[in-house]
Amino acid sequence: MTIQQEMFETIEKELKRQVARLDQPRTRQFHEMLTYHMGWTGEGAGPDATGKRIRPLLVLLASASCDPDSSWAHASPAAAAIELVHNFSLVHDDIQDNSDKRRGRNTVWVKWGAPMAINVGDALFVIANQAVMDLVEHYPAEIVVKAADILNNACLDLTRGQFMDMSYEERNDLSIDDYWPMIGGKTSALISACTQIGAMLGHANEAQQEAYRLFGHHLGLAFQVQDDILGIWGDEALTGKSTASDLVEGKNSLPILYALGKHGKFAERWAQGPITANEVKEVSSLLEDEGARTYADDASKTETDKALEYLDQANPCGEAGESIRQLANMLLKRKQ
Repeated sequence: MTIQQEMFETIEKELKRQVARLDQPRTRQFHEMLTYHMGWTGEGAGPDATGKRIRPLLVLLASASCDPDSSWAHASPAAAAIELVHNFSLVHDDIQDNSDKRRGRNTVWVKWGAPMAINVGDALFVIANQAVMDLVEHYPAEIVVKAADILNNACLDLTRGQFMDMSYEERNDLSIDDYWPMIGGKTSALISACTQIGAMLGHANEAQQEAYRLFGHHLGLAFQVQDDILGIWGDEALTGKSTASDLVEGKNSLPILYALGKHGKFAERWAQGPITANEVKEVSSLLEDEGARTYADDASKTETDKALEYLDQANPCGEAGESIRQLANMLLKRKQ
């Protein structure tokens, strides 16, 4: 069994242990709502419904790659906490975006209504904070407090990014300068918390912790830019996501904001109102002709190079070090 496989098993076990706080006679259905969202129960449950668990894996890999001789499993409550925060944000995002599907299944709000779904998200958030406190079994109190502080700052950044994303929907004066703070909060904040907390729990020094934090930060930025590119030009069969959605939904992604700044034919069409599904091919070609895809590709490469440079500075060691490098390359070089 590889170290990643061991970590995945540990992550699922710890997540289930944390969520079981609600497995009581009067709250059994409430517990079921959480286990459904996490992909463990209900129709379609299984690996396709759980998600990839990339964030908790980054926590454990960062920890193990800093100190191969320590027990990375001691960091599993922090890994679970970050995955629970991620899932809390997904439950609330689905309500805010009026999304009826998540990983091919009905979303929590569709199954049980928006009020119950809000409560499910709240529960995931609270349990995440309780999970961090479980680190006290193996780490000194000052380390636990610092881990909780990093996580809570990342959560505040998540809400900042979500606020910007939602408020941008009503604006037509946005530029590329508005894009980076938004994705820094929505995508990058939690990923940088993964690598920073993992390094700290792996007994890294301050300089190494900062290198891991910056690796996670730029990894998150590069990943989001790539997601923006795939959202317009990706292969639907590989991504599982319609390439029509970003244009039809009017998403303020990097290629779109770049093209709007060119004030060309794409900007003219954008100003006329929502794009229909049968226009997507023509509009995506306009974007490409005006250099939006090349610009986004270059931005992704820049962030990718920075992420890998900081990973080199962090100098991850052992089998976990090799594994975190492989994971980074997989995430940063997606071709789908």
